[in-house]
Amino acid sequence: MPSYSPHGLALLRDPLLNKGTAFTEQERDALGLRGFLPAGVLSMQAQVERVLTNLRSLPSDLEKYVALNSLHDRNEALFFRVVCDHINEIQPLIYTPTVGLACQRYGLIFQRPRGLFISANDRGRIAEILSNWPYRTKLIVVTDGERILGLGDLGANGMGIPVGKLSLYSACAGIHPELCLPVMLDVGTNNEEFLNDPYYIGLRQKRMTGADYDEFVDEFITAAREAFPGVLIQFEDFANHSAFRLLHKYRDDACVFNDDIQGTAAVALAGLFSALRATRGKLTEQRILFLGAGEAATGIADLVVSAMMAEGLSETEALRRNWLVDSRGLVVKGRANLSGHKLRYAQDQAPINDFLSAIKALKPTAIIGVAAVGGAFTPEVLQTMAELNERPIVFALSNPTSKAECSAEDAYRHTGGRALFACGSPYDPVKFDGQTFVPRQGNNSYIFPGVGLGVIASGSRLVTDEMFMAAAHSLANSVSEADLKQGSLYPALPRIREVSAQIAAAVAGVAYQRGLAHGPTPNDLISFVQAQMYDPHY
Repeated sequence: MPSYSPHGLALLRDPLLNKGTAFTEQERDALGLRGFLPAGVLSMQAQVERVLTNLRSLPSDLEKYVALNSLHDRNEALFFRVVCDHINEIQPLIYTPTVGLACQRYGLIFQRPRGLFISANDRGRIAEILSNWPYRTKLIVVTDGERILGLGDLGANGMGIPVGKLSLYSACAGIHPELCLPVMLDVGTNNEEFLNDPYYIGLRQKRMTGADYDEFVDEFITAAREAFPGVLIQFEDFANHSAFRLLHKYRDDACVFNDDIQGTAAVALAGLFSALRATRGKLTEQRILFLGAGEAATGIADLVVSAMMAEGLSETEALRRNWLVDSRGLVVKGRANLSGHKLRYAQDQAPINDFLSAIKALKPTAIIGVAAVGGAFTPEVLQTMAELNERPIVFALSNPTSKAECSAEDAYRHTGGRALFACGSPYDPVKFDGQTFVPRQGNNSYIFPGVGLGVIASGSRLVTDEMFMAAAHSLANSVSEADLKQGSLYPALPRIREVSAQIAAAVAGVAYQRGLAHGPTPNDLISFVQAQMYDPHY
């Protein structure tokens, strides 16, 4: 908790300490609150019910987002109690898919700053800015807003993503909100709509690039590590040309990871493990075709290749089972201007220009959509996958919903109910041919909260690919036979804190085994991480 002890109005205006009408008669006298609150004393549960009553009366998801954001700004314990107890209803409102629209309209709905906005004009002063932050910090989520979800360059409006991400760290894995710091590195935007928007909150200039950009990010990383020793830094929604470079630059020396590359990979691999339980197939026998060749696709492919190698394939054999399709077609050798992260997957194959033709030629057992091309998994694509496979694996992971490659209903209908389906945004259960399918999101929120908790709890110096592999296995192991029978490749979201604790224990176990953690290995890793989880209450 904060080191100071505010009283009176200052206490009511501190969201970490405010309890609203739940302050007791004795607390109101002791804390100088008498007269500032109405006479009625309401329990947290009564406040939760009041919040939900008001929330459910609002006409749109964006208005619900604004209302929840306002609650977050005035009473964090109540906010997180609402999220934890009603996560199926609330997560889609505070994160995907609603957060995408909220970021697009961030300037219009902006009410109160949260976290730190560090602009290109602050070069040379970043350490000073970080020293203004009043709380001890163990976790930073940082973005430069260049590639927000599948929506592109939203500049400073992208701050909604780190804020939402950290809310899930606290709700899903119990990392105390006081330890969390969202950061926007505002280096400008190339989005002309925002540059001309009178309500845009960021720098009104084109993006800083090149050496200036790299020096700016380096100044931030250096200052953050000095201000908050041992801090875990998560890179979020950086464009491809920055994301891979920054991850590779810092990952061997600092406690950093990129959720779009590594978290997405782990949740997708976990989904594959679950699907293979349903088909009784082996990972080493799969042929996987990706629609997309950016951070998510190559991140997933890299982890899948590692998993295939762990199960006995050579690297060459594993690479041959993972294929990428980008906007120019199949990624093949000899194609000009292939970026670095694609080169590893450039196959010795004749060029193929479109996704459907690639499916017919390569006969994949699984297709994974991460290109943010809405509707790209057409009925013909799905029907072809069903012709080639008894149980086709279809992952439409792009979000928000407008960017989804296909809907859950389309996936089941056009495969005769045989698809093993995962999605990037939430869908309601689907009734088809007398069966009810319950699709679940292949959402990174199954992975990154537990990874963060494991890293922080163990005090790990680095975040490694082995940790994400352990997280993927742990997540897949949490899927029950009952889940699989209804088509669910991930556990029910209300189990997320239990699942995150298991993942955290697996990640911490890797940290201790590899000599990356502080002190001796605890006798009971689950109890060790659970003891450090924040439970929102008064």
